Amino acid sequence: MPEDNHRPWGFYEVLSDKPDHKVKRITVLPKKRLSLQLHRKRKEHWIVVSGEGLVTVGENIVRLKPSGSIDIPQGEAHRIENTGDIPLVFIEVQQGEYFGEDDIVRLEDDFGRI
Repeated sequence: MPEDNHRPWGFYEVLSDKPDHKVKRITVLPKKRLSLQLHRKRKEHWIVVSGEGLVTVGENIVRLKPSGSIDIPQGEAHRIENTGDIPLVFIEVQQGEYFGEDDIVRLEDDFGRI
């Protein structure tokens, strides 16, 4: 059965899933944001392809535009919010020991998924 990659905030496509990394193309709809979350078994690197948004990593908030990137340390609370009127698209590179969707610890969520 194929994985459902649609979420209340948008959707993602897995571009690569190997033992040492996973790569996703993530699309966040206008005015939506992902949950504030952390991962116990992986770190991530994000690079924006189109659109713009605000990224929270720990206590820091950074605005990212196309070609902007940020590192998400393993275990650090993070989220991204699309502040624009067009879809925000970014590439996420995951590295660590495990890349399953069940390694998401939600701390806050606009869609009641805690």
